[in-house]
Amino acid sequence: MDPLDLLAEATNALVRSVDGLDADALAAPSALPGWSRGHVVAHVALNAEGLTRALAGVVEGSDVPQYDSSAARAADIEELAGAPEDELRARFLASCTRLADATAALPEGHLDATVRRTASGRRTFSARSVPGRRLVEVAVHHVDLDVGHRRTDWSVATAEALVDSLALDLGALGPLTLQGLDAERTWRLGGTDGPLVQGTTANLAWWLTGRGADGLATDSPSLPDVPAR
Repeated sequence: MDPLDLLAEATNALVRSVDGLDADALAAPSALPGWSRGHVVAHVALNAEGLTRALAGVVEGSDVPQYDSSAARAADIEELAGAPEDELRARFLASCTRLADATAALPEGHLDATVRRTASGRRTFSARSVPGRRLVEVAVHHVDLDVGHRRTDWSVATAEALVDSLALDLGALGPLTLQGLDAERTWRLGGTDGPLVQGTTANLAWWLTGRGADGLATDSPSLPDVPAR
């Protein structure tokens, strides 16, 4: 499936879950330490808003980062997480719609433009990679929301797209060879030599987000630590 189609499917599923959360459920803990479900929803909303403004900058020929700074990002999440239920839900829904419109409308000639994550940071990514990166945020944080959605609910196509996107930033982990047993796919990070890591594609994607290596097998004595994201 096209990444935009996978993203639309994952976003619709997350929207349905968020629609089912009342104020008490949003205030309850998520699966992420120190974050309520409201924090997760706020983060996903702000992620979409940041990507939307960055893509608008690309089209206008302006250098607009996704976030002003890491500190501003964290403060904005805290503020929005504490907003009234209706405001948080409306902001989340609007952000998803606007990003979908922005990614679908991005001209072909702008796909290779570079986007900075923060104004002063060194981390960059291409406009072309935005749908895949957003899919990671939507699919993974849907699981983090802890409302019954699990990584085992991801389609194989979604899990493949997640590994594709995550591998873009994790070449420094290599050399590693990842083999998705259910997808008959192989990914090589950082070169052709190195340990082999096997498992379902969903378990590989989950590990690449820094959330544990459950269900994976390797011919190495140990696996490298993956930073959480």
